Amino acid sequence: MDAPGQLFTSGIWSVKPGSEAEFIRAWEEFARWTAGHQPGAGEAHLLQDIEHPQRFLSIGPWESAESIQAWRSQPEFGAFFAQARQLCDEIQPRTLKLTVHIPS
Repeated sequence: MDAPGQLFTSGIWSVKPGSEAEFIRAWEEFARWTAGHQPGAGEAHLLQDIEHPQRFLSIGPWESAESIQAWRSQPEFGAFFAQARQLCDEIQPRTLKLTVHIPS
């Protein structure tokens, strides 16, 4: 992975005040389910904004657009997003492609 054209999914999550810990638990549970049940999923990261602790960024690589589509069609995906809508004021999901990777 990490080659130009590599696909990633990401989300910008604006969590309701006081719901941060619950959101983190829900996201982690869903990410672990994804890693264990969705072929083509890579590692997942959830980042929290230090200056705006209710804002989070999630990102993870995928093997193909078909893998992403299959993941998004799962009932567990829909259930997680329904839960996230209760915990968040705004959700911005994205599908991205890698254009540049600078290894360490």
